[in-house]
Amino acid sequence: MEGVIRKGAKVAGAIAVLKHPFTWIVGGILLLLTFLFGIGLFLSISLGGENQFESGMSGEGAGGTAQVSAEVLRYEPLVAKYAAEYEVSEYVGLILALIQQESGGRHLDVMQSSESIGLPPGTITDPEYSIQLGVKYFAEVMKQSKGDIHLALQSYNFGSGFIGYALERGGYSKEVAIDFSYMMALKMGWNTYGDVNYVDHVLRYYDSENGTVLVQGDGTQIFDVAEVHSIMKKYLGRPYVWGGRTPAAGGFDCSGLLEYAFAQVGIDLYGTAQSQYDKTVPVSEDNIKPGDLVFFSTYKPGASHVGMYVGNDQFINANSGNGTSYSSVEQWKGLYPFLGFRRVQ
Repeated sequence: MEGVIRKGAKVAGAIAVLKHPFTWIVGGILLLLTFLFGIGLFLSISLGGENQFESGMSGEGAGGTAQVSAEVLRYEPLVAKYAAEYEVSEYVGLILALIQQESGGRHLDVMQSSESIGLPPGTITDPEYSIQLGVKYFAEVMKQSKGDIHLALQSYNFGSGFIGYALERGGYSKEVAIDFSYMMALKMGWNTYGDVNYVDHVLRYYDSENGTVLVQGDGTQIFDVAEVHSIMKKYLGRPYVWGGRTPAAGGFDCSGLLEYAFAQVGIDLYGTAQSQYDKTVPVSEDNIKPGDLVFFSTYKPGASHVGMYVGNDQFINANSGNGTSYSSVEQWKGLYPFLGFRRVQ
């Protein structure tokens, strides 16, 4: 009988709890959080992976020219820093292409470096540390590969043990990579080992003709977008210098960077951000293209900051916070009055 009474008491208690408004509020919040988590997980899976390449930064892949996304391009100053430290500065573009394949710039372990120091994948959560380790390892396999980028890239994926194996068989080839993968899979008791197509996957993002990564226009701008962007990229990481108009100043201000870069291709953008605003014509956001200029009002009314749009919400500019760098258009819209996109005529 006591058991029946206790059972009845539990049921009554449960009914009382369910009748309480607070219970329904808490339950509703938990249900909403579960729903949002599910949506986030679905989007993460749907948008992830090596084939998700932002169209704003795409180029002539079939013709040998390839690009990386803006998420990857933002790490170029760090890549350049450690490439100089480990004496592989000529391979900055190739390393950026490697990053595009490894993480697309979307993960904290940018170069998937955790495994190179014996840690589980994704353990590293500091992007700069990932890049430091990744560039160091890339430099090591490049040296061991005697400058053969195909062998070095495949070794970045397989491990340096692949280098000796390949050199004993005449050097890198797809067949040698397949044989090594099969051998290692059997040895480790795995179904597969590494990516036998890794070299192809990286090189689709790399311009092998001039050894760099480019942002291409669509041919409708009156100037070569890739050339102007390439000029600006040389000064990534340089400090912001008020009134800086040439490299001799040690850095640039916003209008000075554009004035200098465009002057190299014969276009006169002499003057302040407001002057450059007045020399260009408006273009709607529905029709923006790499090479368009983007303007903001920062410390005074009118146009007082300018940069060049490179696609995928990113613009290259010289600003007081980060010097010559890439910035997000949307983030800047949240900070300063946005004056729109304009096109050089």
